[in-house]
Amino acid sequence: MASHPELPNLRDFERVVFFTGAGMSAESGVPTYRGKGGIWKEYDHQRYACQRAFDRDPAGVWEFHNYRRELVAACPPNDGHRLIARAEATLPHVTVVTQNIDGLHQLAGSERVYELHGSLWWVRCGSERRFSRDAPFDARRPDGRWWRPDIVWFGDTLREETVGKAIEAIRRCDLLVSIGTSAVVYPAAQMPLMARENGARLIEINPEETPVSAAYDTCVRAGATAALTALCAGLDAAPAVS
Repeated sequence: MASHPELPNLRDFERVVFFTGAGMSAESGVPTYRGKGGIWKEYDHQRYACQRAFDRDPAGVWEFHNYRRELVAACPPNDGHRLIARAEATLPHVTVVTQNIDGLHQLAGSERVYELHGSLWWVRCGSERRFSRDAPFDARRPDGRWWRPDIVWFGDTLREETVGKAIEAIRRCDLLVSIGTSAVVYPAAQMPLMARENGARLIEINPEETPVSAAYDTCVRAGATAALTALCAGLDAAPAVS
């Protein structure tokens, strides 16, 4: 990959947010949603990914959900995920805000992760939540009720507590790096721009231009791992002396 002299040294920043979308995990083999070969081009979300569908046919929804769990369970974190985890272990304060539900950031070693759209591996029933990476997952409870996938379906609102923590991290950061997000899913699409309220530098990593590319200070037209390799090279260098 060509060098990117315009990329900063990560060690020059105190609070870094990595904001990730489907392109972050595509290199691990996780299917995207709206891009080429996206999962919603093949499956109808009104049958498999909304509360009405679950109320009507929980067994059918879980058949599809278990299919997704099995697909993702076979996908390991990629080098990009590991580079972000290394940044968290090296720098003073790194936060991951992700639209992804695959849990690959945590598997790679990241600990401060806010999942805006929930997780494939969490389920809930009423106020009770449970984590399980079993694939397939036995979703029928002994009392006859069903566990519900704890993800944000079409028509759902984002979890208020998670959104609040994510926005706080974004507004306080001095560097935000957006990776592999199409910037068309709201309200998440506008969240990275909140970093400007604190004068943060914004970097977009995406092979293609997005609707908000013009708002970024630097745009790197490359895949997630290749661009992160260039960006994280600064972890081996000392911070600049002002």
